[in-house]
Amino acid sequence: MPNSQYTEKIEIECCQEHIVHDDKVCAVRNRMPKDRDLEMLSETFKVFADKTRIRILYILHMQEMCVCDIAQLLQMNQPAVSHQLKVLKQAKLVQSRREGKSVFYSLDDSHVHEILNMGMEHILER
Repeated sequence: MPNSQYTEKIEIECCQEHIVHDDKVCAVRNRMPKDRDLEMLSETFKVFADKTRIRILYILHMQEMCVCDIAQLLQMNQPAVSHQLKVLKQAKLVQSRREGKSVFYSLDDSHVHEILNMGMEHILER
């Protein structure tokens, strides 16, 4: 069921006359990241766009876990969870460590924790 926050009709206001503020345009143009970097950022956000991957990230946000535990929590089979973890690992959002016969996953770094915290804070403030 779509969230009404994203389905309500929003009117976009436009300028009544075409005036380019060259100073602002120049200042931003000089600080814009390279297209390659923006493409990488876009790809990272695409990984976040999947509900199952977000659920996995949020689980790992709370605690390091092995594939078996994640699969149990999500009521999914291990191969499906492993596939999603592979996508997350390729995006450098999670890391793994082996302990005996188990492989434990955790968020890759504090940035991933911050992204999840800020995202949740943003949606809960409405």
